Amino acid sequence: MSVQIVRRSLLGAALALPALRSATAQEAWPARPVRLLIPFPPGQATDTIGRVLAEALSAKWPQRVVVENRAGGAGVVGTEAGARAAPDGYTLVASTSGTNGINPSVIRSLPYDAERDFNYVTLMFTVPLMIVAHPSFAPNDIAGLIAAAKADPGGISYGSGGPGTSQHMSAELFCSRAGVRLTHVPYRGSGPAVADLLAGNIPMMFDSVASALPHIRGGRIKALGVTSAARAPQLPEVPAIAEAIPGYEAIGWAGIAVPAGTPEAVVNRVNADVTALLRDPAFAARVVQLGGAPAPQSVAEANAFVRAEIAKWREVARNADVRLDG
Repeated sequence: MSVQIVRRSLLGAALALPALRSATAQEAWPARPVRLLIPFPPGQATDTIGRVLAEALSAKWPQRVVVENRAGGAGVVGTEAGARAAPDGYTLVASTSGTNGINPSVIRSLPYDAERDFNYVTLMFTVPLMIVAHPSFAPNDIAGLIAAAKADPGGISYGSGGPGTSQHMSAELFCSRAGVRLTHVPYRGSGPAVADLLAGNIPMMFDSVASALPHIRGGRIKALGVTSAARAPQLPEVPAIAEAIPGYEAIGWAGIAVPAGTPEAVVNRVNADVTALLRDPAFAARVVQLGGAPAPQSVAEANAFVRAEIAKWREVARNADVRLDG
């Protein structure tokens, strides 16, 4: 064999090594623990359902999924950390309607790009809000609320957990679609807003089903409508706002994202395993028990969904002039 042929053989083998190593690395994934980064403190729905998911994936995969809470700045701190993480398949990021849907529209100096910096694997769950009111508030349904608001523009106030929250933005979308004007009363968190609603200091607010349900069942507040396209299974007697305002929908959601550039094989594996869990009746029942509605999607569906959410809230923020940083 000539020296030239030997050299060519060695060169071919050398060139094949990186591809072989890459394929081996993908086949072995996960070869070490996987981090699930949650940009909120423990106890919120994204955290509680995320932990249940992490436990189930730990049982399915050869390595554990470790939950890391990185709270701060309305989810900005943890989401930025996820965007900057190595795209090696070992960081999953809990993305939400706030961090990746609304924040891009209301925070001009956002340190991450929700469309460019992430690949969205699937939604985990959705959760609707409800328009709830103090029992002394005269309207008992959406039609009555719209009529009252049109009769007294700006005269009806509503509380929220703060500017730019899903509660606030859902109300702004409602005002835009219904052609009415309500007065926003922002609080430092939804807890104080709910307390003032219960005391009758504000007439109404948009609140999560999980938060509002005990007070509704106790007769301390009443429900006028839910923000999802269909009625909520927890209170099927309460109509969807869309029944009075066709096309209205404003849901909270949480999903799994990975840093952009994460290997496609890993993305597809995570999607397959997470969606299989979300379709499993026992696991899905656990998600419902914790306040969410399982929402498995393909990778393409998840990315299209988030882009549509960003576009929707961008329009709402522009029309209502909602900005959190000047």
